[in-house]
Amino acid sequence: MTAPAPLHPVMSAVTDRIVARSTVTRRRYLDRIDAAAQRRPARTGLGCANLAHGFAAAEPETKLGLRRGHKVNVAIVSSYNDMLSAHKPYETYPAALKRAIFNAGGLAQFAGGVPAMCDGVTQGRAGMELSLFSRDVIAMSTAVALSHDMFDGTLLLGICDKIVPGLLIGGLAFGHLPTILVPGGPMTSGLANAEKSRIRQLYAEGKASREDLLEAEAASYHGPGTCTFYGTANSNQMLVEIMGLHLPGASFVNPGTPLREALTAAAAARVTEITATGTSYTPMGRVVDEKVIVNAVVGLLATGGSTNHTMHLVAVAAAAGISLTWEDFGDLSAVVPLLARVYPNGGADVNHFQAAGGMAFLIGQLLDAGLLHPDVQTVAGPGLDRYRQEPFRSLDLDVLRPVDDPFTADGGLRVLTGNLGRAVIKVSAVAPAHRVVTAPARVFDDQAQVVEAFRRGELDRDVIVVVRYQGPRANGMPELHKLTPILGVLQDRGHRVALVTDGRMSGASGKVPAAIHVTPEAAVGGVLSRVRDGDLIRLDSDTGTLHVETVDCLVDRASTGAPPDDESYAGTGRELFNVFRHAAGDADTGAAVFGLPAATPQQPQLVGTHLN
Repeated sequence: MTAPAPLHPVMSAVTDRIVARSTVTRRRYLDRIDAAAQRRPARTGLGCANLAHGFAAAEPETKLGLRRGHKVNVAIVSSYNDMLSAHKPYETYPAALKRAIFNAGGLAQFAGGVPAMCDGVTQGRAGMELSLFSRDVIAMSTAVALSHDMFDGTLLLGICDKIVPGLLIGGLAFGHLPTILVPGGPMTSGLANAEKSRIRQLYAEGKASREDLLEAEAASYHGPGTCTFYGTANSNQMLVEIMGLHLPGASFVNPGTPLREALTAAAAARVTEITATGTSYTPMGRVVDEKVIVNAVVGLLATGGSTNHTMHLVAVAAAAGISLTWEDFGDLSAVVPLLARVYPNGGADVNHFQAAGGMAFLIGQLLDAGLLHPDVQTVAGPGLDRYRQEPFRSLDLDVLRPVDDPFTADGGLRVLTGNLGRAVIKVSAVAPAHRVVTAPARVFDDQAQVVEAFRRGELDRDVIVVVRYQGPRANGMPELHKLTPILGVLQDRGHRVALVTDGRMSGASGKVPAAIHVTPEAAVGGVLSRVRDGDLIRLDSDTGTLHVETVDCLVDRASTGAPPDDESYAGTGRELFNVFRHAAGDADTGAAVFGLPAATPQQPQLVGTHLN
């Protein structure tokens, strides 16, 4: 193995302060999972009626093994449905996993399913307002599946946007159980993402028909597997592997290939080895420690990953008793270079990333630069070095670069601070000429209003589009990705254009500067609620500032507009989630609807802090 490089001093400093900040909550978490581990295997303490219910429908061999209590029993928790392309391959996984576990000397039961919604289907529709909340539903559903005290280990099957963070949060509630996440892989490459984006803009301008657009979309999203752009789903896969919760090299292997099948079987066999009765007990709650959380942030920054993880990683860390803040992202961003260009940050897709060297090359480069903690526990064994075994150099420098020749010296995300609050911006796909915008505001309370204003020609000028009442406590914080094509059209016409919102954008959002996750959100009286049409706003992603020049709106004005009330937040099942709206936390603490003790309110950063 390669000798570890000296750790970068900023890595050490950020990790040390996270450890200090998390001392009480992390200790409580570890005490809880250690106490649970003492009851292993928990099913041996079940009453006879409880245990009999647990194996009543099992196959004879499984029933006998569970009755005697001498074999490892693995829970399978899946997010399968056959509408979501990324999760379609999971249809056959439970049977294959059970066979592999049985061959390894263990037993397995399908413990439960969790919901999995497709943000691609719900973009711009009422269902998108349930998207962020679904993360916490998935976490709770995972907990329900594991609550039967029948299991020694867990295999979690999930890929897409809110599913993986939800599975991680739910799995960490049972952190005494060894857990491996099992991916399904990306679909093969279809229509180039840049061409798809071009057709979308033509359609927004009325220069392409609905049939033209549908043909382009269908050629891009054409089969089983994850969408190939580098949005939240593929950012999830990168993060889980760099956190040591996938087997090495598992993230970006296409479905239905011999290697994919071999990796799936290997995950099943490996989980039997890392249970308390196996040879290398590796509980999930011990794998996910402060060093692993820092490694995850570094991976996100080095690849220009999804902005959604500025919330998801905070919530996942909190579930393990670890307090992660946007300040930690910001300080790491200043020293982590951007090593990958995958759409929307470049022309390549994730299959090109994999062919260029993929995760092994990325991890190896960051380890050699002292930008990852090497001394971590993983599901494959101790040390992150085993995740770098292949290959030794990039095979395509247009897609993946070494640390000494990065695309940029810093990464793809930044924090903005100013009198409008705090926000996040993704700049890895924004040309330097567009990273600073000063323009009059045009204020909307709904993304549909933006589309109508565009069609009427009212936005054909320099403008900062403000879309407010889109935060967690307003309407569930939907992604506003439907606005990307029309804002792109305005930018291409030569206008200075930006978006400012307390909502989210898709992890695939690209060339138009967008200050998102504005906190405090408008629904709780944030300054965004007092901005009016014509107010001059300056968004400067180079200095890290977000400022409204019309100072009287900070003090003298009353708020205008309002979030939906409980009666109007209805339809498409939204009425069932009003309790979530009222309980949701702020974006910078993870926006969770349940109490995560390490998700503490953050202090404002100094103006100019980067989160690259």
